[in-house]
Amino acid sequence: MAKLTLTAFVTLDGVMQAPGGPEEDSSGGFECGGWMVPFADEDTMAFMHEVFDRTGAFLLGRRTYDIFSAYWPRVTDPEDRIAARLNTLPKHVVSTTLRDPEWENTTVVPGDVAAEVARLKERTEEGELQIHGSGALARSLMPYDLIDEYHLLVHPVFLGRGQRLLPDGGLPTAFELTGARTTASGVAIHTYRPAGHARFGSFALDA
Repeated sequence: MAKLTLTAFVTLDGVMQAPGGPEEDSSGGFECGGWMVPFADEDTMAFMHEVFDRTGAFLLGRRTYDIFSAYWPRVTDPEDRIAARLNTLPKHVVSTTLRDPEWENTTVVPGDVAAEVARLKERTEEGELQIHGSGALARSLMPYDLIDEYHLLVHPVFLGRGQRLLPDGGLPTAFELTGARTTASGVAIHTYRPAGHARFGSFALDA
């Protein structure tokens, strides 16, 4: 069974909306698109290459799929490791409206998303099943404990607005830190693995 991983660019206050440009997602009046671009560097690219080198298939939300499908098919350099995988490996997009995707090797995931993702994990025989971005999709899967690993690239910027990865009212969950590094531009890359229900205690002095 394949491991399901999530890779997300986030700000210090957890915003993940439109990291790559103003045109990506201005929903809700968001005007801060492109916030990750000033911090992009060779260290970040090296980490992303490591992630994509482990890919067996992709699982994407509709908005992320639309952003990717408008960009990556135009990148035809055979030496581009990210484009080579996105353009050739299986892509599963969660959507209730997409009927006839034009991007090669794309299938639509309808209906019971959690059940279908569990089946996709079973059917992906080589490499990881990877989510990139796709915040709404990730949040919908968290209550079912389907995401096995989280790669969070935390950028040193505060926005104060925008869609966040982790929702209010979610199930309290503990995580194990399994990897950490910092890029030259100050991006803190943390890899976490879910570790069961969150635990609580107290520093109160005994009576």
